[in-house]
Amino acid sequence: MMEYNTKQKKLPLPEYGRSVQKMVDHALTIESREERQHCAETIVRIMASMFPNTRNLPDYERTLWDHLAIMADFALDIDYPYEVIKKEDFHVPPQQVPYQTGEIKNRHYGRIVEEMIAHACTLEEGEERDCFIELIAIQMKKNYIAWNKDGVEDKKIFDDLRAYTNGAIDINDKEIRTGHKAQNGNYSQRTNNKRTNNGKKIYRKKY
Repeated sequence: MMEYNTKQKKLPLPEYGRSVQKMVDHALTIESREERQHCAETIVRIMASMFPNTRNLPDYERTLWDHLAIMADFALDIDYPYEVIKKEDFHVPPQQVPYQTGEIKNRHYGRIVEEMIAHACTLEEGEERDCFIELIAIQMKKNYIAWNKDGVEDKKIFDDLRAYTNGAIDINDKEIRTGHKAQNGNYSQRTNNKRTNNGKKIYRKKY
C-alpha cells in the first residue's frame, strides 16, 4: 500500500526531502559514536551536493551543520565542527510588532496622511509648505478614490483638509492640481491629433 507524504511525519526542513530526513533518523539510532560521526559527515556532504549554487554564501558549512541539528531535533550526539544553533534559540517566538492605537478621523485617508497633515501645520509659510500640502492633497484624493470608485471633487479634499487642521490649511484660494495629465481634458486625444508643419502632416506617437 502506497504511503502518502501527507500521512507521514512533518519534515522540519522540507527542502532536503524525506530521504535525507530518514538518513538523519537512522544516524540517531547508531550506538557507536565513531560510526555516528561518520554517518553525520556523510549526510552533510549529501546536503551540500543538493544546493551547489549556495557554496559561496557566508557561513555555508556552518549552516549545513545547523540544519543537521534541526532535522535531528537537537538530539544527535556528535562532535560538531562548529557551534551549532541551540534548541532554545531556534524556537524563540517572534517579537510582537507594535501597532499604533487611537482613532483615525477618516479611515479612508489613513493614519499616515493624518501625520503628514499634522507635520504640514508645523512648517513655516513658503514654497516648501505649499508643495508639501499639494502632495498631501494628491495623496488624499488617491486614497479617497481607492475607497470610493465614483471619484471625488477637489473641493471635498480641500474641505477635509480645512476640517483636519481647524482652518489652519485653507487652499481653496490656491491652484492645486490633484489629478494627472491623462485626466485633464482630452490630453491623450491632443497628443494623437495630426498636426501640420509647412504643409506636411506629422503624426504624434501614443504614450
